[in-house]
Amino acid sequence: MKKIALIYMGGTFGCIGEPLSPMPAEQFIPQLKHILPVHLHIDCFRAAVIRDSSACTANDWLQLLDQIQQLQLQQYQHFVIIHGTDTLSYASAVLSRFIAQSAHVALTGSQYPLLNTQGTDSREFTDAIDNLNFALDAVLSAPAGVYLAFHHQLIHASTALKMHTTALNAFSGTKIDEAFQPDWTAFTINERHIEKAKQFNCMSLMMQPIAPELLHSNLQAIASHPPHVLILQGFGTGNISVNPEIISILQDLQQIGCAVILSTQVTFGGIDQRYAVSQWVADAKILVSNGHSHADLYAKALKMYLQYDSAEQWLLHWQD
Repeated sequence: MKKIALIYMGGTFGCIGEPLSPMPAEQFIPQLKHILPVHLHIDCFRAAVIRDSSACTANDWLQLLDQIQQLQLQQYQHFVIIHGTDTLSYASAVLSRFIAQSAHVALTGSQYPLLNTQGTDSREFTDAIDNLNFALDAVLSAPAGVYLAFHHQLIHASTALKMHTTALNAFSGTKIDEAFQPDWTAFTINERHIEKAKQFNCMSLMMQPIAPELLHSNLQAIASHPPHVLILQGFGTGNISVNPEIISILQDLQQIGCAVILSTQVTFGGIDQRYAVSQWVADAKILVSNGHSHADLYAKALKMYLQYDSAEQWLLHWQD
């Protein structure tokens, strides 16, 4: 029988009380075991970091990746991750970029807690049990890869997008039965990567309808303390109103080690280089997003940050 490693990382799924607060993992996991299907071989583990998902960072997800890699050495190849929904798309994208097809992974969570207010029994109305059972079934039947399993939808993890704050059907993305072929390979995590990820500074700047000189002023402020990555979310297909001063400061940002990436704030579709955007992008020598979602772009940036130390190297290897 295939064995499943069920890793608990927190979120609404394990909350109790009014207002909701996390139940300590040492108390929650025994309660979790009571509702697991008896016909499956499931071993439960607590993640190295358990927290509200809105507080999760790259370091937390790399520690999760390290835990998965260690369990793979113990002959586990099927993993279900319970995670909060706020950054579930980010966790899914990071795991997808780093695990690729080297394991079977399904991430899930819930909009309602598993347990009642007292934490003594299953909640009368909850999507937690349904989502967990769906994830357990999916991880055994789906091809190797990383998926988000939520409300009877199995989504390729790097395409996942949270579409609703409270509805049960909260996520959208490319379904498992739709054509999708990720073009990356597994990446082995070590302690150096985990330590480096603590400093990963990724900033996203969503364009607003302001004058170019004001955008230039904003970029000057960012350049005084630059992040490792600056994502520019343009309009439409990536259009941004620029001038020579803006192009110059974008070049300066890259010279001081900040990788600048052009993306779009539009939910669906992508960058289209048929428009005038292509010329100034070439002049500024910035990167153009080729991710499957905003979360996937973050995941790719994290992976590049761990692999390469300069913006010039990013430019050379961006299409790898």
